[in-house]
This record gives sequence, structure tokens and C-alpha cells, in this order.
Amino acid sequence: MEKLTFYRQCIQSMFNDYVHVKPANLQDVENQLIMDTERNHYQFVSIGWDKTAFSYAVIYHFDIKPDGKIWIQANNTDRDVAEELEQMGVPKSDIVIGFQPPQYRPYTGYAVA
Repeated sequence: MEKLTFYRQCIQSMFNDYVHVKPANLQDVENQLIMDTERNHYQFVSIGWDKTAFSYAVIYHFDIKPDGKIWIQANNTDRDVAEELEQMGVPKSDIVIGFQPPQYRPYTGYAVA
């Protein structure tokens, strides 16, 4: 299988596993998957109302860059999604922790960029 197709499937599978999990304290909030497979941008967002306040949160944001690396741009959970991608078969050398400052990326154990 082509690498790009495999990486798309990994991200979509991961997001689909999480889309049905709703925070217990937010009743009128729905999870949405935003997937631009043509440009390789993937977001998992939570949107709705928390009692009287509007709530919008990006839970995950991944990009697949033209060099073939998966960039984790946002991970607002306690899950180690980089390790989950690795367990699916994505090599560490193709995972970039984009929300880490560039000078600290070499210490993550994943690709630098």
C-alpha cells in the first residue's frame, strides 16, 4: 500500500475511534471530524453549548506534509497519539510533534522536521 494512503487510513481510523467519546460534563456538545484528504489536513473538534457558554475546541489536528511526514499540530488530550501512530505501523522518523518548539523536537524521539 502506498505510504500516503496508509497514513491517511491511520489518522482516519484513530479519529473514528474517538468521535463517539463525549465528555461527561458537556451535554450539548458534539464531536466533528474535519478531513481534507486532498490537502491532507485532519481535525477532530468539539463544538456546542456548555450550559450558557458556547464551546469550540480543537482536540486533534494532524497534517501530512508533502515530504510524507505526519505532523501532530495539536493534541489536547492525555493520549500519546504519536505512540498510537507508531503502533499502527508509522515509523518514528515520519512523525513530527509540531506543537513542540523546534529546538526541543530532537529530544522527543520522533522526527525533527
